[in-house]
Amino acid sequence: MAIVNKNIKFLRQRAGWTQKQLAEKIDLNQPVIGAYEEERAMPPLATLLEISDLFKVSIDALSRKDLSKLPEKDWKSFSGKEILAITVDKDDKENIELVSQKASAGYLNGYQDAEYIIDLPKIGLPVLPRNVTYRAFEIKGDSMLPVPSGAIVFGAYVESLSAIKNGNLYIVVSQQEGIVFKRVFAFADTKNKLLMVSDNRLYEPYTISTEDVLEIWAVKAYFSTQFPDVDSGKVSADHLAHTVLKLQEEILRLKKKR
Repeated sequence: MAIVNKNIKFLRQRAGWTQKQLAEKIDLNQPVIGAYEEERAMPPLATLLEISDLFKVSIDALSRKDLSKLPEKDWKSFSGKEILAITVDKDDKENIELVSQKASAGYLNGYQDAEYIIDLPKIGLPVLPRNVTYRAFEIKGDSMLPVPSGAIVFGAYVESLSAIKNGNLYIVVSQQEGIVFKRVFAFADTKNKLLMVSDNRLYEPYTISTEDVLEIWAVKAYFSTQFPDVDSGKVSADHLAHTVLKLQEEILRLKKKR
């Protein structure tokens, strides 16, 4: 049975409704629901949206996830967002939209608006794997040094909180904090909270509510016209100089053996 058909039956039975009761709630006939559940027909997008709204389940989870095996907290998209707005090029391939520092405030209101997303500049990075939805964000500040302020960070869309890998880099879009670039931790003992950690230890970690999260993007690459400052990284300038001297000594030793 196709996932979406299986999910419709699962949600109906979980609610304790008959096929006729579900049909009445979304203005359909009972045989239509039967055809969906028996995989004799696939529901159109309009019907999927009705079912999505009725059961408070995201379109993505409804059409692609086995809800019977997924925790209920992962049924919903961030802040109830149902459909990710994207654009495609002339070859029907997804673009990578760039959210600049200047556009970051507007993105909080326009991230679901297809017309807003269309107007964002497009940017390419051929080395990124295909068949993944990416977005690029221009970061601001020194909290994630050695990645400098003004760098362009490329993120892959994260569909649910369960996909977060503790300690990895993410772009988190939220109403209260805006667009931030951090290492993210989702610990079981901090339910409904995400711990946000900066690589620059001058900045204290803090938490945000998952209810406030609009989008999460797993960072895959970044581009910058600035080279990292060795003083801002984990390797000190003295240590780097010592490493270079040792390398030079090794090269001289190898030459003498020839």
